[in-house]
Amino acid sequence: MTNSWILAVVLLAAWTGLIWWFFFGPRKTVAAQAAAGGIQELAVVVQGGYSPARIVVQQGIPVRLKFRRLESASCSERVVFPDFDIARRLPEGEETVIAFTPERDGAFTFTCGMGMYQGTLVVEGGGRS
Repeated sequence: MTNSWILAVVLLAAWTGLIWWFFFGPRKTVAAQAAAGGIQELAVVVQGGYSPARIVVQQGIPVRLKFRRLESASCSERVVFPDFDIARRLPEGEETVIAFTPERDGAFTFTCGMGMYQGTLVVEGGGRS
């Protein structure tokens, strides 16, 4: 094996690792903060994915997620929470509020309209009933 082959294999391995980390690596987790009136509130930026991509809320307490889409990619035009029967259009540069009350605990996926961007809504028990 020549030096150029060794270099090519090393670069390919590094590139593969970077791609794996980008798509499957750890995601920032943020807990929604209580706002006036006892509502859990959190801002989510849509740009190449969701930030934060992992949101923690309490069961039984109203949630208000404020999505702001900062890109023009057609994939990010909608956000879908299939377990809550919620789908909203996200106009570019505008804030879109999604309000609901999670009644059961668990981890629920939310995605863009094409399923390429993914996030997780973690609902923890112990909220109001």
